[in-house]
Amino acid sequence: MRFELEAALTFSDEIEDAEDEIERIISEANDDLLMRGVPVQVDDGGAQVKESSIKQDQLTLKIVSDRYVRAHDAVLRLKKALDQELGPAFHVGVREVRIEDYTIEFELDREPKEDEELTLPYTESIDIEGEYCEINISSLTEEELSKNYVDRIINRINEKVEAQYYEGKEEMWELQLESSEKEMVWEEDPTEAMQEEGWIKRGPTKGKWFYRPKAAKIMKAMEEVVVEEVLRPLGFQEIMESMMVPFDVWLETGHMEGIPNEAYYISEPKTRNPEEWEDIVDEIKITQEVPKEKLDVMIDTPNAGVCYAQCPVIYWSFRNETISEESLPVLVFDRTAPSTRYESGGRHGMERVDEFHRIEPVYIGTKDQLLELKKELIERYKHVFEELLDIEWRMAKVEPFYLQQAGGEEKEEEIGLGTIDFEAYLPFRGSREDSEWLEFGNLSIFRKYTEAFNIKSQREKLLSGCSGIGLERWVVAFLAQKGLDPEKWPERFKEYFDEMPESFELL
Repeated sequence: MRFELEAALTFSDEIEDAEDEIERIISEANDDLLMRGVPVQVDDGGAQVKESSIKQDQLTLKIVSDRYVRAHDAVLRLKKALDQELGPAFHVGVREVRIEDYTIEFELDREPKEDEELTLPYTESIDIEGEYCEINISSLTEEELSKNYVDRIINRINEKVEAQYYEGKEEMWELQLESSEKEMVWEEDPTEAMQEEGWIKRGPTKGKWFYRPKAAKIMKAMEEVVVEEVLRPLGFQEIMESMMVPFDVWLETGHMEGIPNEAYYISEPKTRNPEEWEDIVDEIKITQEVPKEKLDVMIDTPNAGVCYAQCPVIYWSFRNETISEESLPVLVFDRTAPSTRYESGGRHGMERVDEFHRIEPVYIGTKDQLLELKKELIERYKHVFEELLDIEWRMAKVEPFYLQQAGGEEKEEEIGLGTIDFEAYLPFRGSREDSEWLEFGNLSIFRKYTEAFNIKSQREKLLSGCSGIGLERWVVAFLAQKGLDPEKWPERFKEYFDEMPESFELL
């Protein structure tokens, strides 16, 4: 890895009178300051100022370095040393650090599969031959250098190359548990059947449904089954949260870089002064249409999104907190914030929608506590699937391709963490062997969120996890196997459902 940086440091005043002092500072830095961090066993490592020149208030530098002290770090170290030593003696300081040219050569983790040109923000060029990569960066500010943009650019190139090897690759899937084969009551698509019966209606916007009393009652009964048969017996407590998630929370959890193409965004009005909105109101009243171009001017750029999953805001609520040993594990769940995801062409029935109703249990505790909780959760889910719903289901350990390429779960596997999915057979899709089963729930335990939000205990390191329970999918899994006739439903579920509501008579 080789870094070659040309930078211009602009001072608050002319520095030609300080030329001898600046040369001394650079010479000493080459011998000491720019070598700090190089392993003892490495010869000729670190960074070196190869050329320097002064003109009026500007110092121009050429710095060459290796991986141990990268040139952009070296220029910031040098800037600090110059400020400290020239300030008292010459009453000047560095006002601006400007990158004139920055070339970085390094080896990729592996050779790209495709010839297509890679592009990234802040790069002038990216040239790749085999596993050798050379990039040219310009126009980075001092703040951007200190925020480690350069290393992130290098990492992103490796990620893009790695993604080529996983494009189209399916998720890792390993069966862990399955129910006995059940006798199916019918083979119809429950979404289509409920539409025909008038139980549900397509929503006023794409990818959403309106649930009339019969469908709503099934959803609410399923919700109570989850709460009373899975969560409360294990000690989970209910919380309530906002459906709005600010970008900084999604940045912490990684959602902002993982799902920007699936999020729904929120824009606030720039003002609530009625006089400033009068022109828009006038046009609406006259045309009975919303003047979108005028509306664009009156709303801010989004700085938040609609809930994608409830867990990020729950983790945020514990940011920088230390949880007492007696309070562990923390067991909470939310069922108030609908989840919203832009599915585009992938929508189908109630099982793949843009907005769905979800219960999300979140748990924070020690490794031993959460591994024990995982066993208990699986047992409670199994109890519901077998004894209350009587459905055909299976459980698999999964690892999405994007986590495989990033090594996301490799370390988790070593200590028994990671993600499992619950899947149900849908007869209307075809045979058990050849059709796609419906993933209708999952359960995960990870390290990253307690670290991202700095959630600590008094002694042990904490882990966290969540379990997604999409009610629409639970209902589809149940009705696809049991049909719409309550007489054919298991008795234990009917205890929660009670009686079917009256239908509307629509003429």
